[in-house]
Amino acid sequence: MIQAVILFIAGLLLLIKGGDWFVDGATGIANRFHIPEILIGATVVSIGTTLPEVMVSATSAAKGIGAMAYGNAIGSIICNTALISAVTIAVKPAGVEKKSLRLPVIFFFIAAAIYVATAYLTGYFSRPIGVVLLTMFVVYMVVVVRQAFGSAGQAKKVPAETSSEAEDEEPIAKDLVLLVVGAACIAIGANLLVDNGTIIATALGVPASVIALTFVALGTSLPELVTAITSLVKGHGALSLGNVIGANLFNLVLVSGVSVTIAPFAVPIEKQIAGMNASLVMDIPVMLFVMLFLTIPALVKGKLYRSQGIILLAVYALYVVGQFVL
Repeated sequence: MIQAVILFIAGLLLLIKGGDWFVDGATGIANRFHIPEILIGATVVSIGTTLPEVMVSATSAAKGIGAMAYGNAIGSIICNTALISAVTIAVKPAGVEKKSLRLPVIFFFIAAAIYVATAYLTGYFSRPIGVVLLTMFVVYMVVVVRQAFGSAGQAKKVPAETSSEAEDEEPIAKDLVLLVVGAACIAIGANLLVDNGTIIATALGVPASVIALTFVALGTSLPELVTAITSLVKGHGALSLGNVIGANLFNLVLVSGVSVTIAPFAVPIEKQIAGMNASLVMDIPVMLFVMLFLTIPALVKGKLYRSQGIILLAVYALYVVGQFVL
């Protein structure tokens, strides 16, 4: 048991650091080839910070632990929204650029509608559903890339001298090493997290889905948490909102899409509340509520309120307690 806990923590640390190195390496290479910064943020960095969730869920699905894959995706969305975004809003609420949020929010709720309909109507995530979710991911990325290049065309170009100096100072070999080592750490960390998380859950008599919805979800969401805190410290708290919503979308269309395509699974029934599937009466409703509560004021009024952050934090605290008490 002690060994499993140590390896579980080691897996978390490898995921966090691996994700950090992967993003740094990918961003360095993208900058070197003069890819627009807005495009890097919308694609490479967003996908990089979601890689821990992708690897954990894909590994879980491949090993036949559908509850872990399912719980990690939903748990990460709840954690990103009701904890990470909530902290930044509660500490320093800020204005929001409604136009930049509209696209990811629309795509998120379309994906959520597909996800929720599948869970409630069939209770089983088949391979075709995984393909549909992955197709949504591709379509979203194409739209974002086109918008990014359109915006980049109006932006000022970086002076050639500055680019040359940056390339001289940072050899491409370093970026490639960061990329490869980061990906390897993420893969190893995901394996350690899944294997030992399952051992811990079994030893404590806690359903694997509960471990995934809480500890694993929080651990794989740490890259987003670091991004949010960094943005807050630098006075750009509103930036983290877009990052979180993008990550939430990727949790549905990329994380879940990859997992279901690799190995279809049923909605977990390990835990019940009042004789009903806990996921259908608590997890999914909470996921939808926190996203609606976060995004509607932002889209309608273009601003965030401290009260939103405080309420979301309270919801997250009650949700986590409910996982272990109910």
